[in-house]
Amino acid sequence: MLATVFHTPSMEFFPQAAEPVARLHLLVVDADPAIRSACAEIASGLGYAAETTADFQQARSLLRSSAADILLVNLPQTGSRQGLELIAEVKLLYPRIAIVAMTSSGLVNTAVEAMRCGANDYLTKPFTMDDFSGVLERANQAVLTDTASRQLREQLRASQGLGAMIGRSPEMEKVYRILSKVAQSTHPVLILGESGTGKELVARTIHAYGPNGQKPFLPVDCGSLVPTLIESELFGYVKGAFTGANRSKDGLLVSAESGTVFLDEIGELPLDLQAKLLRALQEREVRPVGATHRVPIKARIVAATNRDLSAMVENGSFRKDLFYRLNVVNLRLPSLRDRREDIPLLAAHFLDRISRERVGKFTLSDEALRTMMRYDWPGNVRELENSVERACTMSSGPILELGDLPTQLQNTGLEARRITLEAGQPAENGATSAAPVATLADLEKHAILSAIRTLHGDKLQAAKLLGIGKTTLYRKLKEYGIADPLAE
Repeated sequence: MLATVFHTPSMEFFPQAAEPVARLHLLVVDADPAIRSACAEIASGLGYAAETTADFQQARSLLRSSAADILLVNLPQTGSRQGLELIAEVKLLYPRIAIVAMTSSGLVNTAVEAMRCGANDYLTKPFTMDDFSGVLERANQAVLTDTASRQLREQLRASQGLGAMIGRSPEMEKVYRILSKVAQSTHPVLILGESGTGKELVARTIHAYGPNGQKPFLPVDCGSLVPTLIESELFGYVKGAFTGANRSKDGLLVSAESGTVFLDEIGELPLDLQAKLLRALQEREVRPVGATHRVPIKARIVAATNRDLSAMVENGSFRKDLFYRLNVVNLRLPSLRDRREDIPLLAAHFLDRISRERVGKFTLSDEALRTMMRYDWPGNVRELENSVERACTMSSGPILELGDLPTQLQNTGLEARRITLEAGQPAENGATSAAPVATLADLEKHAILSAIRTLHGDKLQAAKLLGIGKTTLYRKLKEYGIADPLAE
């Protein structure tokens, strides 16, 4: 029986020898009893709880009465659209279910349409057992990822990180371990990392968890102030030191008392000010601008930069002695692309804050979250926060869809769809081919029209299925010059 279902030269594959996966529930819908039996047998051997049916209506009843995690549905070769209609309904009613469409080798367009209707993956018959187990594994991972993201959305805040910092990845656990030790000292700390990784937040955490957490935390952006202003801000000045100095003022290094002065973008500090800062750190005293006396300081210095200070030392643009003075403890923050497992947690944290501010709960659709996990985030956590805020502003409902995200993320999501459709399309020799079947614009147009037809003209539901806003859908139809999609 297995030989009629799986295309394989030998029967040396034993499912029982495979590593069992999490026990998820699989529902197989196919009129062929041999295929149903074989799929159920292999899935059971892989650790799944398998159930089968030959009838689409019965499949609907089973989905209502029991919790299925993965739906494997065969699309008939005839003109029947029952399989596509079932996929669209399941995607709409049970978005947590991972859907795999099963087609014959000559029905590539049907597989593409199934993906547009909401299928997560597709399988072309005849297929090997490795193909079948691979599809189940991908569906399994999608279900587990979605489940984990929903759980993370429900448990936020302090237990998910250190203080105001969010993240539970191994990279962040390493940062927490260093912070817990550094915070108890008063040594200078140099924080390195790309723009948007949260360097100031780390500095505030070091201060808050330190012995002088009740003292002032005073940030200075060395890259946004002119040198004369930085000098007077740090060291203070006396009355008459320069035009407009109508009274004396203590600098931040003095007014911080035993607190923390955070020197952000320390790499932008001019060389002459680097020399004065070095002397202040060495002597633990400063001379205010225009003064002849010196004032003792007790402030702790935490500096940060996204530049390569070692390279700047080599080319002479940063003082070596100041670098060593600041670099007593070196803390490098990971980029967001290096700790992708924290993305759902961070997104949920921002959504929770925005939901409380706007008195309305926002959640991410599965496709939007998967797109966020694929995106490289050159702007790191700051870009992620801005993207979530933008999506909440643009969304017409509580669920944030792919179309609500910024353009660069939408492009990432559409490209992922295109690659999914292209990879595994059967070539003439039976092998897979990555050759595109259409341009991205054509695929997008086909997806929109197919979704509207499947849902019998319901544009609002079609927009939800496609993961775009209704305004975007109407704009696209206008661009295509289509007034009545059902007539096309």
